[in-house]
Amino acid sequence: MWYKYKIEIFYSEEDEGFIAVVPELPLCYAFGETPEEALKEVKTAIELWIEAAKKEGRPIPEPKKIVVER
Repeated sequence: MWYKYKIEIFYSEEDEGFIAVVPELPLCYAFGETPEEALKEVKTAIELWIEAAKKEGRPIPEPKKIVVER
């Protein structure tokens, strides 16, 4: 299952790779040597984050709606 959370990907010189972060899910992030790999890994991290939250009875934030003006 895929959730529509905002994902930010940036290069980390310190880690020498890309970090993908999900701002709406605290401590939900992943690493990859390429942006594509970081994106793939963070999708798995989102699933695991939500699974853990359900097991622990924690609230799961709704993805924020993005408004695009034309």
